[in-house]
Amino acid sequence: MEYTNLGRTGLSVSRLCLGTMNFGPETSEADSFAIMDRALEHGINFFDTANVYGWKLGEGVTEQIVGRWLAQGGGRREKVVLATKVFGRMGDWPNERGLSARHIIRACEDSLRRLQTETIDLYQMHHVSRETPWEEIWQAMETLVAQGKVVYVGSSNFAGWHLARAQESAARRHFLGLVSEQSIYNLLTRHIELEVVPAALEYGIGIIPWSPLHGGLLSGVLRKMASGQGSRGTKGRSADGLAAHRETIEAYEKLSADLGHEPTNVALAWLLSRPGVTAPIIGPRTMDQLDSALGALEVEFDKATLGRLDELFPPVGQGGPGPEAWAW
Repeated sequence: MEYTNLGRTGLSVSRLCLGTMNFGPETSEADSFAIMDRALEHGINFFDTANVYGWKLGEGVTEQIVGRWLAQGGGRREKVVLATKVFGRMGDWPNERGLSARHIIRACEDSLRRLQTETIDLYQMHHVSRETPWEEIWQAMETLVAQGKVVYVGSSNFAGWHLARAQESAARRHFLGLVSEQSIYNLLTRHIELEVVPAALEYGIGIIPWSPLHGGLLSGVLRKMASGQGSRGTKGRSADGLAAHRETIEAYEKLSADLGHEPTNVALAWLLSRPGVTAPIIGPRTMDQLDSALGALEVEFDKATLGRLDELFPPVGQGGPGPEAWAW
């Protein structure tokens, strides 16, 4: 396993982050335990979850599964950099959602209880709150850090200007502020290259890409369909994406075959090569999916291959950051 620093911090995290969103709804608790144990065997020390995962209002199903796994001991908690999130609706009353100081503090207490731990290493805002002033958000986060309940604070689904506002507000309070931003980022979705990535690089915020395979479309979906295997890429929104990008996906799978690598690993390796990226989130439903993802660390690209990927999956505008991506 390879390791890197999380943003500008001294914290070392694996170049692949284990996403747990499937634990509960798609993957049984026993299989989830086995996947987390295998992740540690592979050297993956960065685990990501959220209080809303499990999709049963207020229950935190996935956090509970992770918590019962951690409670087995054996050094599990000590080895894991544990990340979870706050923002989503956790009840029917108006203050059981969002980023008010009241909800942040109560949601943190609830996550700690479900995770059966005393500290959350990375507490991430799952979405921006347009109603809550940054002074209130940082006051709550500072309290949690001072109490030892949170170590670092991150964001998710923020725009570049949100990152800037957050950091400038934190700096005025002499607070570390954000150390990571979790954004949708993959070969088919490159919008964050315009302003989120430049802002993150400027402020030392590590990028944690979610949906690195674009709902399964970059995982070899056409080959799986041809062999009769089921695939996420044949369902719902992914099916619509496949219809829109079928020729591109065909060319991409051929390029991956020519390179001698699985499409999944090419997609992950491309993200690992991007500026500012700390660790893509892999969300395995099975042990095989976890094991196979490790191959991404062995993929290296030459300039010609990177150029071909840009041809197949063009960046937004003229590529790179704004304003040059759309202006002179």
